[in-house]
Amino acid sequence: MNRNMCCAIIVLVFGLMSTSVGAAEKADSYIGCWALTIPGGGAGWLGVEQQKGYLDSSLLWGGGSVLPTDSTYIDGDYLIVTRVRKVERKNAGGKVIRTQNFTEAIIAKASGDTMELTQIRPHTNGKGADHNEFTAKRIPPLPPKPNLSRVKYGKPITLFNGKNLDGWTLTNPGQKSGWSVENGVLVNKPVQEKGKRRIHYGNLRTEKEFEDFNLKLEVSVPVRGNSGVYLRGIYEIQVCDTYGKSLDSHNMGGVYSRITPTVAAEKPAGQWQTMNMTLCDRHVTVVLNGKVIIDNQPLLGCTGGALWSDEFKPGPIYLQGDHTGVSYRNVVLTPILKR
Repeated sequence: MNRNMCCAIIVLVFGLMSTSVGAAEKADSYIGCWALTIPGGGAGWLGVEQQKGYLDSSLLWGGGSVLPTDSTYIDGDYLIVTRVRKVERKNAGGKVIRTQNFTEAIIAKASGDTMELTQIRPHTNGKGADHNEFTAKRIPPLPPKPNLSRVKYGKPITLFNGKNLDGWTLTNPGQKSGWSVENGVLVNKPVQEKGKRRIHYGNLRTEKEFEDFNLKLEVSVPVRGNSGVYLRGIYEIQVCDTYGKSLDSHNMGGVYSRITPTVAAEKPAGQWQTMNMTLCDRHVTVVLNGKVIIDNQPLLGCTGGALWSDEFKPGPIYLQGDHTGVSYRNVVLTPILKR
């Protein structure tokens, strides 16, 4: 090997090492959890991690669950996250004749603890794409688990008076309300008429907003019923008819799509069940029917349906009302006093 070739190889190797180090440093600026304010003002979440040198990410986009993305990589100063959407093409008889994949890209540029992002979402007709800009803020690292035995509480607040809806309002006043009071019980009846356009019923929230607290209530879920209790308007504790099902984060008492109960403690549909929930220092404890099913576990970010993604602002208790019927009673919140 001649001298010139040797020098060229050394330069190339050092250049590749420099590029690799630079890429690693840039990846570090994206690793962690990010609170998204997605197009339209909804709440989202992005988690970026690196294991064995490879980047991965998970995304929450408005409603639904936290889901893994299809690819995550660094390109120059940018983080690129992609999601693939499968679209079935059917003939006149409804038979699937082919499936196409459309790749959505989210391009992010970090500047300290903030990000500017652009979503490029192709139209499934193959003509053009939507380009949406939005922002994100880095979520600070989680604090240590709080010592709940040392927490001091204020005076209990009865949120539901058993007589009327005073102190409550819809999260979206433009939606139809299925909520009423019957025999001292807070009842939701989202009635749909066959053959008519689906009515979007509203979620019910407290007018007051809270920081950390303990919340106790009783709930009755009908067969195949589905609702949810949102702590501070951002963390959904699932309320659902899941009696007899295998453990899952979407089951009764779970933190929706984030934390799976350690034991199945739900009762059959139609029975009154007790829920005892404590939110403290971004950690949650859930006691369902007298059994601890989530024990002081960390909350990485908001859940689907959150009113916003900011985990540090006070928020309401809100009850999901856009799925099925459900009944609540004896709703009492006890605030945790600031240290």
